[in-house]
Amino acid sequence: MNNSNPIYFVGAGPGDPELLTLKGRRLLDKADVIVYAGSLVNPALLNGLAASLHNSAGLNLDETTALLADGQRDGHKVVRLHTGDPAIYGAIKEQMLRLDELNIPYNVVPGVTSATASAAALKAELTLPEISQTVIITRQAGRTPVPEKESLQLLASHQATMMIFLSVGMIDTVVSELMAGGYPAGTPIAVVEKASWPEERTVSGTLATIGAQIKEAGITKTAMIIVGEVLANQLKSESKLYDKKFSHEYRQGS
Repeated sequence: MNNSNPIYFVGAGPGDPELLTLKGRRLLDKADVIVYAGSLVNPALLNGLAASLHNSAGLNLDETTALLADGQRDGHKVVRLHTGDPAIYGAIKEQMLRLDELNIPYNVVPGVTSATASAAALKAELTLPEISQTVIITRQAGRTPVPEKESLQLLASHQATMMIFLSVGMIDTVVSELMAGGYPAGTPIAVVEKASWPEERTVSGTLATIGAQIKEAGITKTAMIIVGEVLANQLKSESKLYDKKFSHEYRQGS
């Protein structure tokens, strides 16, 4: 494969235009053709660009592939702009395989995921000593199925921090699955709608209360669900990293 003039898959970040990487910004500014996920990408990212802009919201895979391939073959700088980080629920693998078949080169530029943007909105650390050292990124099965071995009920048995994408419209099912898997009814849970956007909203509660809270707030989509004891705003122990008695490569403990 000739790697000159590759197509760039770029993560647009969660919404705030300032959460786009410097590399992503440079590629957008220099692009001739941009195919963007119009239903989710903040339009402010596209303001003032000279590129030909194509909203992929109403296009199918064949049509988006043709736009990317034709632009690259014509010698243009082509960017495929996805929300968040394209590696997480980005539907990019199918596009890459089509480009492989056409012998067209491409690179991927990571972006800030809505998972970490949601944690920032909550001022939460997702991994706390003796509470949770694991973060599970998943979703509730819906129109897109989930392997049975990855059901929320089975994953909940780990009692780890969970980031549940694309599922707030099924909040009652989510809560039921989590509790069936072993999370107590009093487990802290939060929902962040449109993390980092000007209209960002957060709702915090417990598994026992969150369903009613989300219905009252009218949140039905574009939201992250976070569950786990890391949201309880408590510590069982402090990190060893800054413990004055703890020695490591850069500091001798006292």
